[in-house]
Amino acid sequence: MKIFYSPHFQRSFQKFSQEIRLKFRKQIDYLLEDIGHPSLKAKKYNRSRQIWQARVDRNIRFYFLIKNGTYILLDIRTHPK
Repeated sequence: MKIFYSPHFQRSFQKFSQEIRLKFRKQIDYLLEDIGHPSLKAKKYNRSRQIWQARVDRNIRFYFLIKNGTYILLDIRTHPK
């Protein structure tokens, strides 16, 4: 699988601290290894649009599509509680 960072994702990602960025990179490694990795807690977020959600940490989530062997990263944001 490959990773594609959408322009919106890139803008959102830049707003986060270096600590969160490092955590995210670790999670992307897990995603590339196995979408079922327990740390990700990946799940379908919007079934009709085929959007997935996965964890960066307790408070941050990232959102993506899977198309033609590529994870298309759409957004990263604070998880509403």
